Amino acid sequence: MTDNEQRLVDIEMAISNLERTVDDLNEVIIRQGKDIAFLQKQNHYLTEALRNTQSVVKPLEEETPPPHY
Repeated sequence: MTDNEQRLVDIEMAISNLERTVDDLNEVIIRQGKDIAFLQKQNHYLTEALRNTQSVVKPLEEETPPPHY
């Protein structure tokens, strides 16, 4: 094998490794996108739940002390 042929093989191997790395990173990005979408939905749900509970909680002045006081 000549020096140029060896260089070509080395370049092809490097490109193959880079393609694999890009594919792996793409999978990570897709998974993170799904995780972010889930967390955004969960955050929205929890924010709405918190808003709904705030209307149920009385201000401190209106709260009656527990019976043991």
